[in-house]
Amino acid sequence: MATTTTESITTADRRRRRGGAAPRLQAGVRGRAKRVDPLFLLFLVPTLVLFTLAITLPAAMGIVLSFTNSVGFGEFRFTGLTNYVAVFSDPAILQAYLFTIGFSLVTVLLVNAVAFLLAIALTSKIRGKIALRGIFVLPMVISGIVIAYVFSFLFANSLPALATTLGIAPLEQSILANPDLAWVAIVVVTAWQAIPSTLLIYIAGVLSIPGEVYEAAALDGASAWRQLVSITAPLTAGYILINLVIGFKNFLNSYDIVVGLTDGGPGTSTTTVAMSIFKGFSGGDYAYQMANATIFFVIAVVIAVIQLRATRGKAAL
Repeated sequence: MATTTTESITTADRRRRRGGAAPRLQAGVRGRAKRVDPLFLLFLVPTLVLFTLAITLPAAMGIVLSFTNSVGFGEFRFTGLTNYVAVFSDPAILQAYLFTIGFSLVTVLLVNAVAFLLAIALTSKIRGKIALRGIFVLPMVISGIVIAYVFSFLFANSLPALATTLGIAPLEQSILANPDLAWVAIVVVTAWQAIPSTLLIYIAGVLSIPGEVYEAAALDGASAWRQLVSITAPLTAGYILINLVIGFKNFLNSYDIVVGLTDGGPGTSTTTVAMSIFKGFSGGDYAYQMANATIFFVIAVVIAVIQLRATRGKAAL
């Protein structure tokens, strides 16, 4: 009986020792895990310094100057919310916002519709689909200003000549000179460049769907359209949402293609917010356009927050 009791005490003591050693070992592991590798700081600190000097500091200075009458240099005085009140009552600025938002909505819908259909086609059983994927993504690597100048020549010369031959009167003149049609040219060219990046995301989304799902649907007699509506679209909803939000945010910042095609014309019918800001910087309206840029920045931040909330928990990427 005494032997049994001694063994029990010894066993319990060993268990206590093991139990006490484990927390100490885990604490030591956690302590080591919290240590930051100096090499990490070596790469992080210069990046943070450069980002602060090149982005954060100028942005903060610009926001401060938006409350002044500064022309970009020299002395200035604070004027409060005068610039912001003027921005909200300026018809030209409001027109730029309306055009930018309308253009972004139309373009993002067109880009996603075309890219989604192309992704379906380029992931189906067709010949040469790998080569076709390479061809369709080429516009993504070409500069926007180069694309704009090429299409500007086409809209000003080739398209009117073709329209004259076919007898299409509305297109016999360059649509870039037509205030009612110039936006169409901007949408087409912007979409042509933006479709490839959107297409790649959709291809990844479609390829992530297990083939067994389509096989089961085919055995049940589902048509190609039914599979598209009931399988492909729901299972790529995360990708669709991401492309819509990111695309809309990117189109709000459109600048180079618009400058290359119309430079905001005819008149100011195709002037974007980014163009109005840059033109104001060189026209002596520095503080005024900084107020405009600050408002635009707030809008971009709101869209970014919506993007993060909308894509949180999505397993698309």
